[in-house]
Amino acid sequence: MHIYHITTKAWWETFAGKTHYLSPTFEQETFIHLSKPDQVAGVLERYYAGKTGLLKLHIDPDKLTAPLIYEPSTNQELFPHLYGPLNKEAIDRIEAL
Repeated sequence: MHIYHITTKAWWETFAGKTHYLSPTFEQETFIHLSKPDQVAGVLERYYAGKTGLLKLHIDPDKLTAPLIYEPSTNQELFPHLYGPLNKEAIDRIEAL
């Protein structure tokens, strides 16, 4: 089962040529917000409504090199959080939204 990360194309491009990716909030929060398949629509509605130039990263959790922890978040729902850089070889596909 894949997990997902939503980002902007502009932010993603700042990591061109690098082997890893960090979200814009990584320095403050120390983890990267990810979603299970059934959580993506809610995340898009809550945090990205009306925004354009978005990408959905399809991530294979078995290929991650940083710790992945499922933690309670919105409505005590468990969301996957990646505690370290997202190694790009774990990304199977990048989908424009």
